Amino acid sequence: MYRVILIALAGLSLGGCASFSFDFFRPAPQTVTLQLESTPPGADATTSIGPGCKTPCTVTIPAGENFSVTFALNKFSPETVPVQIIKQPGEFAGPPIVIAEPNPVVVQLQLAKPPKRPAKRGPPRRPAQAAVGAGPAPAASPFPNPR
Repeated sequence: MYRVILIALAGLSLGGCASFSFDFFRPAPQTVTLQLESTPPGADATTSIGPGCKTPCTVTIPAGENFSVTFALNKFSPETVPVQIIKQPGEFAGPPIVIAEPNPVVVQLQLAKPPKRPAKRGPPRRPAQAAVGAGPAPAASPFPNPR
C-alpha cells in the first residue's frame, strides 16, 4: 500500500515538471505608444495595422514594421500619414529601443470640396414661331412687306 502511494506521488511530481517552460524568461513583445492629434479634433484615426481611436488620443501598437495612420472626419478630406518604426540598439544585453517617427502624429484636415452637381437639363426648347396673319399689324415700316 505504501508503494502505491509513493508511486502515485512520484508520478504527480514528475507530471508537474512536464508543464514547466522557459516562457517566463522570454521578453514581452515590445510596443510603441503613439499620440494622434488632428485639427479639428474628433477625427477617426485608424492605423493600417488595426488599432484606432477618435482624436486626440493615444494608441499602443506592437513594434513591428512601418505603417500608416488615416484620419477621417465628415465634411473634411481624409489624410494619411506614414509612420516609421526605428529600432535603436539597447544597452548591454538589453532589448533594443523602439521609436515611432513622427510621434505625435499631427494632421490639419482640409474642408472637402463639394462634388459638382450636373446641370439639370430638360427637353430642348423650341423657339416660338409667329403665326402667319395673326396678331396686330406691325407699325409702319420703311421696308416693304415680303408677303
